[in-house]
Amino acid sequence: MRITPLSELENRSRKLQKLLRNEGLDGALLVQNSDLFYFTGSIQRGLFYLPAEGDPLYLVIKDFGRARMESGLKHVLPISSISSLPEVLSQHGIAEPGRVGFELDVLPVQQFRRYQKVLNNLDAVDVSPLVRKVRACKSDYELAVMTDCAILAEKTYEQAKKLLAVGMTDLEISAELECFARKEGHQGVIRFRGFNSELHFGHVFSGSDGAVPAYLDAPLGGLGVTPAVGQGSSYKTIAAGEPIIIDFIIAFDGYLVDQTRTLSIGPVDAELKQAYADMVKVQDRLLEIARPGVSWGEVYRQCHALALDLGYADSFMGAKGAQVSFIGHGIGIEVDEYPFIARGFDDQLLEENMTFAFEPKAVFPGRGAVGIENTWQVTRNGIKRLTFANENLVEL
Repeated sequence: MRITPLSELENRSRKLQKLLRNEGLDGALLVQNSDLFYFTGSIQRGLFYLPAEGDPLYLVIKDFGRARMESGLKHVLPISSISSLPEVLSQHGIAEPGRVGFELDVLPVQQFRRYQKVLNNLDAVDVSPLVRKVRACKSDYELAVMTDCAILAEKTYEQAKKLLAVGMTDLEISAELECFARKEGHQGVIRFRGFNSELHFGHVFSGSDGAVPAYLDAPLGGLGVTPAVGQGSSYKTIAAGEPIIIDFIIAFDGYLVDQTRTLSIGPVDAELKQAYADMVKVQDRLLEIARPGVSWGEVYRQCHALALDLGYADSFMGAKGAQVSFIGHGIGIEVDEYPFIARGFDDQLLEENMTFAFEPKAVFPGRGAVGIENTWQVTRNGIKRLTFANENLVEL
């Protein structure tokens, strides 16, 4: 179990404070679990108040004792209700703020209205874009944690190769891999920022189930076991000669990596083999063009154009009618961080130490899906692969 170093927390606050001052904000008030963890090292329920100048306050409703143990911040304080926020701020020499940044993309309206009642003359601003900008570029500490995630991702994939057998269900192999990963330290919780975004570890799909669309903003969805979930592995039995997708997110000590590999039991047909090879070519194009200063949208445009040139207009990143307009997504504490390798982000540039997953996939209704996914770090001159499991289309 890692405890986030105080130096990390202080550096993160300083970066956000600089952006707050640039935007003319008095401070930021953060309550969402991922943001709490990033800035305090804990997710114990409460709020993090960061003034534009000075020390931050972590005000904890429950559980204060755990928060005090988990967070290295100087000011970790118990608070019974947000109604006492102005008093606590005053006690620490912080004037009642006017222009305050809130996580307006995720903060429930009802809770926001409570803050409006508590803070007089409040001028609320959405601070989430600034928070996400700070979180996008990873420190050496964060990259070390993500490297540990990648080690577990490789172990989990190797376990899949040992377990896969004709007659097993997708659900069985998924459960076995989940059990293995948990025993190795997988934290079990996968965090998203997007509303109604849910995922349990990841997906295992064989054959036709790999092409079943779902509500997820993702190229693959899967049938799942109930409409109450509407995605994921199902009771379909694995057969010889069909593609098997192992798309797993490893979560360890607060951070994530995303990795997809394609396997089969016995050979798949020539068209699917070629499709897999072509998805690797799309990944190769990413390696050629991605570097600091290149726009997220330009990376998407070139890689998407290559997929179309290779003949996958109706199958790239989803079956026809269910295709998504991205190929990659930032990843760190959450699955859907900056940057987005997606259509329309021509004004946003890659920066050194951003991390993202890139997942070119081809989907064929009735037959299945093939593809590859790795998690990448933007370096000074290009990108570096963090996940490292064997990338071959493995035929067991």
